[in-house]
Amino acid sequence: MKLASIKNGTRDGKLVIVSRDLTHYTDASFLAPTLQSALDNWARIAPHLQSLATSLDHAAVPTARFHEHEALSPLPRSYQWADGSAYVNHVELVRKARNAEMPESFWTDPLMYQGGSDSFLSPRDPIRMVDEAYGIDMEGEVAVIVDDVAMGATIDEARAAIRLIMLVNDVSLRGLIPAELGKGFGFFQSKPSSAFSPVAVTPDELGEAWDGGKLHLPLQVDLNGIPFGRANAGMDMTFDFPTLIAHAAKTRPLSAGAIIGSGTVSNKLGGGPGKPVNEGGAGYSCIAEIRMIETISNGVAQTPFMRFGDVVRIEMRDSDGRSVFGAIEQQVEKYER
Repeated sequence: MKLASIKNGTRDGKLVIVSRDLTHYTDASFLAPTLQSALDNWARIAPHLQSLATSLDHAAVPTARFHEHEALSPLPRSYQWADGSAYVNHVELVRKARNAEMPESFWTDPLMYQGGSDSFLSPRDPIRMVDEAYGIDMEGEVAVIVDDVAMGATIDEARAAIRLIMLVNDVSLRGLIPAELGKGFGFFQSKPSSAFSPVAVTPDELGEAWDGGKLHLPLQVDLNGIPFGRANAGMDMTFDFPTLIAHAAKTRPLSAGAIIGSGTVSNKLGGGPGKPVNEGGAGYSCIAEIRMIETISNGVAQTPFMRFGDVVRIEMRDSDGRSVFGAIEQQVEKYER
């Protein structure tokens, strides 16, 4: 089933079930007022949600037209948002562009940071920033929402806790990152609010594209209407989601509704760093990656980061060309207080 949070004047929206083709929805708030409420009581609520979803499929319940711009992020705020870097190709390129060696441990121990989760953007909200000089970048990712996960959970326990899957635009401010990381205390100002896809889906909705740990579909990233990235989320993923979840839960339990991100989806094709889409490659899920390749190849980055007026669109389509999660589509705007 596909779940969404519709804007209703509250912070957390109203829980609805969306049709498979993303055209209609039915109100599910009588079962659980919000998605977080449903996750808090998943074992009891999920069968009723599934029954309602089946009724929606058979046009047996009242429906309304689903408009993606009326959706909040599925969880408009969360108790936990931890983002990994599962595609080590991406990390390798970053370090190579800085002439820094890649520690061997990066291939065996995931990188992860704890992001701000109190104010996620809606999938059609603008990205408002004070200054273009911050180096505004998108990062197209996949994320999962989990049920309660015990501290020290095994990989199998982590896999069994995955409840929903969605897409992410993990907005990054590249101009602020070096100084922050230089302090040795991690990201904060350089990682503003992220946005998630209009709907989150249960694993069974994905069929063979979901293998229990990876999502084997291309992530479509367009910049100003031009194809920018088509990397397959199931390829070159060094650490799958169960591994990332178990890593996050090594020293703490995770509460129902915690979100774990994959990091920037990145493919390494043909033994090299990859080519732009217009050259027949899989492209890139963030601007920083093509800038790294330009730096490695030419000694200088040429592609600019996003500017006011630029529009990024992130979406994923199934093998029949149907949108799975709806689209994240955001315009960069100047922030005026």
